[in-house]
Amino acid sequence: MADALPRPERLGALLAAFGAGLLEREHAVRLALLAALAGEHVLLIGPPGTAKSALARRLHGAFADTRYFERLLTRFSTPEELFGPLSLKALEDDRYERLTDGFLPTAGIAFLDEVFKANSAILNALLTLLNEREFDNGSARTRTPLVAVVAASNEVPADEALQAFYDRLLVRVPVAAVGDDSFAALLALPAEGDWPAAPPLAPAERAAILQARSAVALDASFVAACRQLRAWLAERRQPLSDRRWRQIVALARTAAVTEGRAVVDGYDLWLAPYVAAAEPASVPALQAWFDSQVLALPAAEAPWLERAVQAFEQQLGIEQSARDEAGDDGAGKLALARAIGLGSGDAEPGMQRIVSARLEAQLHRRYSAVHIQARVEQVAEVEAQVAAARRETADRAAAQSAALAGRLWLPPELRRQLDARYAGARALLDGLAGRLAEARAGFAALPLDTAAAGGSAGAPAPVVLEPARP
Repeated sequence: MADALPRPERLGALLAAFGAGLLEREHAVRLALLAALAGEHVLLIGPPGTAKSALARRLHGAFADTRYFERLLTRFSTPEELFGPLSLKALEDDRYERLTDGFLPTAGIAFLDEVFKANSAILNALLTLLNEREFDNGSARTRTPLVAVVAASNEVPADEALQAFYDRLLVRVPVAAVGDDSFAALLALPAEGDWPAAPPLAPAERAAILQARSAVALDASFVAACRQLRAWLAERRQPLSDRRWRQIVALARTAAVTEGRAVVDGYDLWLAPYVAAAEPASVPALQAWFDSQVLALPAAEAPWLERAVQAFEQQLGIEQSARDEAGDDGAGKLALARAIGLGSGDAEPGMQRIVSARLEAQLHRRYSAVHIQARVEQVAEVEAQVAAARRETADRAAAQSAALAGRLWLPPELRRQLDARYAGARALLDGLAGRLAEARAGFAALPLDTAAAGGSAGAPAPVVLEPARP
């Protein structure tokens, strides 16, 4: 059976063919195929015309030797539409049986559109079919070949009676119309049948995945992250059932084994927004939780460092513009100006500018070497903190990149967002480092009072900086 386990490269090619032309559907494509491999069901939540049915048909093409079934459900839908008509021959023998061939009980992949509009008779029959892969046909319960159901809805059900069925759909993916960046590509898409195909997965390959995943271990980081997530959900009164937690573990193990990993780690909870969100509106909050608690991404801003840089820049401006009022020899400077005719119109314009510059320089306050050194050293201390933050950010980015290398199911869009966050943090710290270097150079270039006495007496009070916050 281990020989039948598909290689990550094969699954990668299948994913590429599956997602070709499904613009801005990276998450949905990966989650749908991963859920099907794990034996779980998918709910696509979004308005009509957002490629939900196309995604379900593509998913069917990823599995060999499976039938496909599709229905649009309404409140007037009857069990016959999904499970097949009653057998007249069986009725003659007093048996209540359905002719299921070609209907949902014989399908491998099924797409049920507007699933929450179905009546209770249909939904109750679907519960057993989805959960146990069994169908009650008359007095007998038969095994079905169902791999996965892709359900679709415009909205999350509000009726309490539908929550049991809603809970059976482990993966819930919001889908929306493509954005402006992809609109031109949408207009140029070829027909649905013109996309490249990849060899579908054989039943033996899927069975090998299900068998091999049981050997995948749970890393302590994964367990710890699940505990944190459980507490986070409990605070918001959105607890998950025990069954759902077990399903999440099975989904993560499926991802690991198909990527060639023997251990599930905290990074596998990138799935959390799509398996723990009670509704699409909760997805961004769960994504933010994953970013901060599991990925520990660097902050997009550094308020304390920004204020420290501003404090140094303001102090530098004050000291550069300060006048030496106490030591200003006004009579001598006035005599110098008169000696060259400054102010009388007799001096050459060039000479006037030179003397004016000399006078301006003499009017500026001069600082002791101790003062200048103290300022330079204080800026250097903050520069050291920025340099340490830059090294830490680089180390974390490298470690995370190594940990996520070869992750087949992690959506490229999410990886791009992670890279952009680290690039933004590095750019922020680089900018602050540049401004600090300019401030330090400015303090070092302050006019030096060579006559000032050395020692600590000339040291200024440090620039007041707000304490760094953890």
